[in-house]
Amino acid sequence: MFFSRVASFAALSALVGSVAAEFSVLSPGGPNLWWVAQSQNTLVWSCTDNPPATTFQVLLANTNVDILVAPSAIISTVNNADCSHTITQQQTNLIPATNYTIILADIVNQTHVYATSQPFEVKALGASYPPASATPSDSGSSASASATASGSASGSTASSTSSASSSQSSSGAEGLHASVGAGVLALVGAAFGLF
Repeated sequence: MFFSRVASFAALSALVGSVAAEFSVLSPGGPNLWWVAQSQNTLVWSCTDNPPATTFQVLLANTNVDILVAPSAIISTVNNADCSHTITQQQTNLIPATNYTIILADIVNQTHVYATSQPFEVKALGASYPPASATPSDSGSSASASATASGSASGSTASSTSSASSSQSSSGAEGLHASVGAGVLALVGAAFGLF
């Protein structure tokens, strides 16, 4: 009986670990990770060892049809191993608004979606970028991405810098994944009488 519980716990641990390593858009998304119109912006995704595809396309969507009638392809092919990509002002005409999402989809069939960001805002030209510390990193992957963007914009000029670097450090988002995973394990373990 004890060994079957241990085996159940081990299987559950593997399942929770795989859920935490899902393919996802890390930035932009949510209230603390926005983009700036008419400026360079950085897209960051989790670089999983087993991605749904080695290449994908990047689409921009908005729930407001006055902003975007349908998802718009902004990059036709991106390699998963890149972990991030700088979107230039020439690649998309961002109108300041809320409820944008980034969609990572199959390069042939954009309705086959691999990941969608949390809704985010595009702020007007001249707004500051989010602090680098707001961008989560995916330290569970072999080549994790950490993006930083800083810049200021005024009038018709914009200046920004972005960089992607390998990092094995943990972030608050990773800590959240670990806390949620540990909490789920504890609840399931308690339900099975393991603890």
